[in-house]
Order: sequence, then C-alpha cells, then structure tokens
Amino acid sequence: MACRFRRSIASQVRIAEQAEGGLREAGDPKPISSCGRSLSGRVDSAKTCLFLQPHSPSFELQRHITWRLKCDTVVSEISTGPRTINFKINRELLTKEVLQQVIEDGSKYGLKSELFSGLPQMKIVVEFSSPNVAKKFHVGHLRSTIIGNFIANLKEALGHQVTRINYLGDWGMQFGLLGTGFQLFGYEEKLQSNPLQHLFEVYVQVNKEAADNKNIAKLAHEFFQRLELGDIQALSLWQRFRDLSIEEYIRIYQRLGIYFDEYSGESFYREKSQEVLKLLDSKGLLQKTIKGTAVVDLSGNGDPSSICTVMRSDGTSLYTTRDVAAAIDRMDKYNFDTMIYVTDKGQKKHFQQVFQMLKIMGYDWAERCQHVPFGVVQGMKTRRGDVTFLEDVLNEIRLRMLQNMASIKTTKELENPQETAERVGLAALIIQDFRGLLLSDYQFSWDRVFQSRGDTGVFLQYTHARLHSHLAAVAHKTLQIKDSPPDVAGGKFVTTICTQSSKCHRILSSPQKTKG
Repeated sequence: MACRFRRSIASQVRIAEQAEGGLREAGDPKPISSCGRSLSGRVDSAKTCLFLQPHSPSFELQRHITWRLKCDTVVSEISTGPRTINFKINRELLTKEVLQQVIEDGSKYGLKSELFSGLPQMKIVVEFSSPNVAKKFHVGHLRSTIIGNFIANLKEALGHQVTRINYLGDWGMQFGLLGTGFQLFGYEEKLQSNPLQHLFEVYVQVNKEAADNKNIAKLAHEFFQRLELGDIQALSLWQRFRDLSIEEYIRIYQRLGIYFDEYSGESFYREKSQEVLKLLDSKGLLQKTIKGTAVVDLSGNGDPSSICTVMRSDGTSLYTTRDVAAAIDRMDKYNFDTMIYVTDKGQKKHFQQVFQMLKIMGYDWAERCQHVPFGVVQGMKTRRGDVTFLEDVLNEIRLRMLQNMASIKTTKELENPQETAERVGLAALIIQDFRGLLLSDYQFSWDRVFQSRGDTGVFLQYTHARLHSHLAAVAHKTLQIKDSPPDVAGGKFVTTICTQSSKCHRILSSPQKTKG
C-alpha cells in the first residue's frame, strides 16, 4: 500500500529532476535533493518535501518546478516554502487504504511490504531470560526476558523460524552449597508449602555459614563433585530443586505472556563439556597450570588477558566450557543461521571468550553467534523496601495500577479490574524499559512507569481502548467494506489516534492489550 504513495511522490521528483535539468542547461549547476521523508522510507505523515541547495536560485527554480508538477489522487496539494517544495498527501485516501490493508492483513499488517519481500528465511535461536534454578525469579532477569522476547517476536514476525531457549543456571558450585545447605538447614514442610522462598533462605544461610566455617565449604565442594560423578542421591535432590523451580518460572512467564520452545540448562552439558575438554586437548589448546586447573590461551601468543580457565583442579567443568558444549549441540540440533544470547553487559567478556574458543576449535559458524548486551535496572523498590524477586514487582504494579484506576473518576466499571490492572501495568513496565538506550543502566522510577501522557505504556493502552470505544459508530460511514468488523473506522480521528500510537514505535508488540 505504501508503495503506491512512494511511487507517486517518486514520479513527481522525476519531473522535478527533469525541470532541474532544463535549468542546468541554462547555466545552473546546483542540484536539488530530497529530504524530510526519504523516498525509500514510510509514508508516515501527510507531507514530504524537496530541498533546494542553499546557493541555488531558489525562486526561479521553485517557480519553474512547481509549474511542471501536478496534483493527482495521491498528492492533494503542492506548495512552496523557504528553499522547499512541499507535497501534501491525500489524507482521506491514505486513511482508507491503511485501514483496508489492516483488515486484509490482520496481525500480519506491515509485514507483507516489499521492504521485507526479499529477506531470506532463516533459522534463528534466541537464548534469553535464563534464571538460576532453586532461586526465585530475580528482577535482574526481567530485562533479558522482555528484550529477548521482543527480539524473538520481531524475527518471527519477519517469517524466520525462531527457537526460544531458556538456558537455566541449573549446575555449578552453587548447587554444592544449596545441597549441603538443605541437608543442614532445610525443612521438608517448608519446601512443600513455598519451595523457592525456602530454598532462597537456605542458600543465604549456608553462604553465611560457609564464610566462617571451612568445613561447610568443603562439604559443598564434595556435594558438587558427587553431582558431577552422577551420584543418585545427590542428583535426586538436585532434580527436585530443578522441577520445583521450573514450575514457578512457568507461572511467572504466563503472567508476562511469554513462552519458550525449550527449557535447557547447564546440567545438560556436564558430560558434553568433558568432550569439549578432550577436543581442546587433542588440538593442543589445553594447558595445565601449577594449581592443576586447565586453561586455553585464546590469543595464541601468551597474552595474559586472553587466558580462559575451562576446568577446575578437581576436573569439574566451568560455565564457559558448558556454554561451548551447548553452542556445538545447538548447531547439531538446529543448524541455525544465527544464534542470539540476550544477557546483561557484564557478561560481554564471557561471550567473547566463548565465541573465540569456538573459532580456534575450528567452528567457522561461531561468526553466526552474537551477544545482545543491555544495561541493568537500578533502584527498583516497593513500599516494603528493596525488591529481590520479580513476582514482588508484578504484584506491586498490579496494586498501584488498581489504585490509579480507582482514583480516576472517568474509569469505567470493569468486569475484571484485577486482570485489567495487570495488563496495563505490564505494558507500562515493558514500555518504560524500552524507552532508554539498550546499553545504558537506568534508575527505576514508579512515577515514570505510571505516567498517563507521552511515550508510555499507560497512554498506549489508553489509546488502544479509545480506538475500540469511539470508532465503532463511524466505521461504516467512512469505510464501506463488506463484513468489516465494527471497531474499524476511518477519518481524521483514526489518523490522529494512529499517529499517537506510533510514538511507541520501538515496541513492536506487548504481551496483551485491553479493550475499552
């Protein structure tokens, strides 16, 4: 649809260029150039323009060009300004054609554009969220969850085959501490009633004790060794912690409107990480240190800053080794064209090491792996104090949104105010997160989340509700389309509302929307 508008303006520009050519023959070497909306861009507003170079004889050029240009069904008006020639788009036609296309394409609107028609269809793996098992969902994982979901939605909308992976932190020395801690301080009844809260309390307590008691640290180390060696009792306890954690996470993801195709984890690669170590050794890349650890020189020239530890002195694997094993396994399983890791910027060096290790091991496809880093959220608090868990934040958002709704006199009586408050609150949380630069840390502000004007989630949902409640009455008067839904309409009001909604252009999709 937008192609027609672009082509119409392009034909006018060609006429302008021909007129300019006539003036050049008369001795004017200065060209004109297009500005404002690029001809290859979108027809977002009702105007585009031609810009005349500052030193050109603008009055003569304008007069000559405008004499040659003609209005048509797309261009309703042509006017001049200081060194510019302005084209005004037929707003009524634009509105009707946009709405016609929306009705025909539905949720695929905008994706059938010629701009995307030449894109090759790819297999894309997106790893995001990745909380640590046996710990409640920490707010630190919120940004990875919503940014990763956005990337996956975007790639999927463009027609790519997307696999969403939640790579759980379900292995490592922390499980030695947790297993030992539960044996010393755990209670079965508490684990049954509130599993992750109790495991969190146990983890905090055992860490505190281990700092002062070397024997507990030793026990934790031995427990993790038993896990690595496949001890049935240790694995049974670990599996229980993992299963309880995933149940909790799925419940949180449902609230966020997010799903995964695969729940993986570091534990899946405890054996394959040993294969990685053998491969590194066979290629002459593995070096033993005096302390008994194994390292790899990623630089190849002894640069100390490029030394990466891949095995502990007791032979157990490390995070980096397991990530390398996971990448190799995913290529074998999915044969991906691109694999994207979404984590905070603190892991930038880690992924540089993982990708470089894959390269020196001979895996050319390492070039297809990329890390999408982001800044961290600071100062996220509830009225009860510092927030550790995401669920606390979601509950706080719902509560505050309910209070905001109750305080506004124009709020309608709702069938399910709790659900509405949660949906609007989630949109507010997600969109305020996307407003800033991806790599920047930012200070969390509840006031900013709940702003009702500007580029905010609350205003986006308000605008969406307005579309539903106000346009039904005029739909068929402006846009006569057989069997069109009653909440589709045209006219200037539609254009105004769409313009307001487009201010949130960075948000391609939010989990849910409300109807007014």
